[in-house]
Amino acid sequence: MSQETTNKAGGVSFIGLLGLVIGATIASAVFAFPGDFAAAGAGSGAVLVGWLITGIGMLGLCLAFYYLNKLKPELKGGVYSYARAGFGSYVGFNSAWGYWLSELLSNISFLTLLFASVGQFLPLFGVGNNIPSVIGMSVVWWIAIILVLRGTKESTAVNLVSTIAKIIPILVLIVVIIFARAFSFETFMQNFSGSEGGMSFGKQVMATTTTTVWAFTGIEGAVVISGRAKRSSDVGRATVIGFLSVLILYIIISFLSAGVMTNEELAALGNPPMAGILEHVVGPWGAALVNIAVIISLLGATLGHTIMCTECPYEAAKSGAFCKAFTRTNKNGAPVFAIVLTSIIAQVFLVLLYFNESTYQVFYFFATGMIMVPYFLSAMYFCKVALKQENGLIKGIGIFNAVYAVWMVFAAGISVMLATVLLYVPGIFVYAKGQKEKGLKVFETKVDKAVFVALLALLVICIYFVGTGRINPLG
Repeated sequence: MSQETTNKAGGVSFIGLLGLVIGATIASAVFAFPGDFAAAGAGSGAVLVGWLITGIGMLGLCLAFYYLNKLKPELKGGVYSYARAGFGSYVGFNSAWGYWLSELLSNISFLTLLFASVGQFLPLFGVGNNIPSVIGMSVVWWIAIILVLRGTKESTAVNLVSTIAKIIPILVLIVVIIFARAFSFETFMQNFSGSEGGMSFGKQVMATTTTTVWAFTGIEGAVVISGRAKRSSDVGRATVIGFLSVLILYIIISFLSAGVMTNEELAALGNPPMAGILEHVVGPWGAALVNIAVIISLLGATLGHTIMCTECPYEAAKSGAFCKAFTRTNKNGAPVFAIVLTSIIAQVFLVLLYFNESTYQVFYFFATGMIMVPYFLSAMYFCKVALKQENGLIKGIGIFNAVYAVWMVFAAGISVMLATVLLYVPGIFVYAKGQKEKGLKVFETKVDKAVFVALLALLVICIYFVGTGRINPLG
């Protein structure tokens, strides 16, 4: 039976997959990027070009996931399985390891901004990094964990409801700005070139990369849980449709924001910047509305990313990349060991959040850098597969994906990519244990050894840069 007609009883439906894609993608970035772009020194012209480049690039990545789902339906687990099939066991492991930690750090970032928004109503929580906030974050996190422990199908149903609930306030924001006639083309053009005497246009575009890629983190949600989809063919469709919907929403918000306030005003806004924008348009109730929308959005995104960050190590463990313990499931089929271990690590990060007084930007800095590696490897694997196809369109998409993947890593900058090495290298201990359980050498090929040596060399460079102050991983 073809993958187009195969049904998995009790699997996740197309609507459930679409809800996961949109719900996991629309999280904190949509409320923060107007201020983040301005703070990075990017004018509205560079922002729109940045969205165009990232939009086309991420569309290519979505199409890569779509075609890989059709051409390689036996590869379940998404980004991990693609990297392993293309570049070997250790590279595949690093893809899964990086994706796992990226999703975990994304959730910490969401929770930080969540309680910064709650702090607008209850000053007790401050800006989201004090003791009451850490306690509140822990409660929200464990509620999400309890839902995920009930099984993927049930938790994606809850995620779908929260996705609908978060989109409605965002649409209200857009309508209010339009009908209040707050958009000024003069202000938009004033912001177009960025600050006078600031960065060149090209550097402004590159400065948007980390934020625009961060804004699409989660777009691969349907691919990650492809092994639990009711119909395999739904995975690619949900990814592409979800992506296009989110991209249109992001461009509209960026365009409108740049016509409401100057770049200097946008850069000076607190978290979340969108609250300050709507307050500028309609008064204090606008900020309250945005903060409510942020709370709804981040609660839903936390659940969506919890599903994804616990599913990835489970799928990797089933093929032997992670320790066997990660394959343990409960009666609902939820990967209980992966869920519990992820929760413990998250709790450690939440405590560190308090002692370091970090903001959500620090965590999304790391999360974005970590996920660029799985994205890069997925794009390169699709290029390998595409070049073997007879279809010229597929070949073209494959080559484009490879080019965009290189641009994405280059544009992110050396600071972002080097800092992630601090989190990639420790994964060797988990990988070595998994190899030992299978009775295999830690490194079976010269490629695996070379990759590990390269990571160690990058770690030494990273430590040197941190020590000399050229890189500050904690912001």
